[in-house]
Amino acid sequence: MAQQRGRADEKKAAQAKRDQRRAKAERAKAAAAEARRKAKRKERLTYVVVAVVALALVVGGFFLVRWFTDTSDTAAPPEGASSDFGVVVGDADATHEVVIYEDFLCPACGDLEATLEEPLATAIEDGRARVEYRTLDFLSQYGDYSLRAANAFAAVLDTAGPEAAQEFHRSLFADQPPESGPFPDDDALVDQAVAAGADESTVRPLIEDLGFEGWIADGTEAASQAGVRSTPTVYVDGQQAAGQTTQDVARAVLAAIE
Repeated sequence: MAQQRGRADEKKAAQAKRDQRRAKAERAKAAAAEARRKAKRKERLTYVVVAVVALALVVGGFFLVRWFTDTSDTAAPPEGASSDFGVVVGDADATHEVVIYEDFLCPACGDLEATLEEPLATAIEDGRARVEYRTLDFLSQYGDYSLRAANAFAAVLDTAGPEAAQEFHRSLFADQPPESGPFPDDDALVDQAVAAGADESTVRPLIEDLGFEGWIADGTEAASQAGVRSTPTVYVDGQQAAGQTTQDVARAVLAAIE
């Protein structure tokens, strides 16, 4: 009897040890599973953080590129141009400053040029006026002549200087085509540029390839931002020369520079 109880106690002890080992194994298994879950959560979190950082770098890089593009991608001006997209004729210390916004296809601009050409030339020689011509692609609805003529004007300035550019300016208005065309082709513009004093080998590529198209576009946009809504628009010493007709504007300009 005692022997049977002893064997029973041994069985209980053995079972208890097996239960302890099983419980220990289950705890270890549960701990390992929890460790794997934590590792997976950490891994997923790492992926999320990496993805967010990568996205931030991409987005930040995009805006950084856009910032540099917006601030540095300005069209190159012709040599001798003003910082306000103009061509200046006359001494910097002249008594008066005249700014003329114009389009080489604009009939009213042609009328103003015919009226003011000689008086302004005299005023420039006398030191009474410094004239800045800001030529625009304002009448683009009639085709590309406004752009091509303004670009050719910039090309002459760039390759031959302000005196040749002024002569070319006179020539373009003297031979101004009607708004309905036909318009001079590039060869005709090159011929006029050469007659004004430009060298054909240097001016032709700039005329044919629209070398200053971006600069003309920037100048046209700047004029729009400045409130220019029509051509010609003329300022004398910062004040707009007002008038109902082109002749009124011309008289206002001449009165202001006397």
